[in-house]
Amino acid sequence: MIPVTSLRPGITYEEHGDIFEVLTYNNMHLRKTSSVVQVKVRSLRKGSTLEKTYGSNGQVEPVTIQKKELQYLYKDNDSCYFMDPQTFEQISVLTKNLYGSNYLKEGETVIISFNKEEALSMALPPKMKFRVTDTNPGVKGNSATNVYKDATLENGLTTKVPLFIDIGDEIIVDTRDGSYTARA
Repeated sequence: MIPVTSLRPGITYEEHGDIFEVLTYNNMHLRKTSSVVQVKVRSLRKGSTLEKTYGSNGQVEPVTIQKKELQYLYKDNDSCYFMDPQTFEQISVLTKNLYGSNYLKEGETVIISFNKEEALSMALPPKMKFRVTDTNPGVKGNSATNVYKDATLENGLTTKVPLFIDIGDEIIVDTRDGSYTARA
């Protein structure tokens, strides 16, 4: 067990069957009482972010997380398959455990966090390049304002793009919210 006053950004711990990673830490000293520790944490199993408050004498169970750089191979109905580039070992991970798995491209290298043999989360680059496979042609004269149209990308996702984007163009997409960023 480690005291909550030792928590810092990047430290992982387990509480109530979930594993959390500390994003921010604040030790608040209150008048006439003991201090409290406020942390903003991300659940590695669920992907959600929340704020927690602990008394200064609280303790949490530390967890060791191992990060592996793996190459994405392919996906089936419920699993994604990766290869370790050093050992060439294939690893299957349940798709439900990987937030953002719909952004994976064959051959792409990603970092996956593991607790023992359980995959907890995947770190994607914040921006990735995709080819547009389907979109309506832009209508001439609609360019006076920022007008967007739907476009389907090579990974099957749909996003809004400006009118000048055509089929076959490569665009950069923000993986945090799926929005168009720029033409590649």
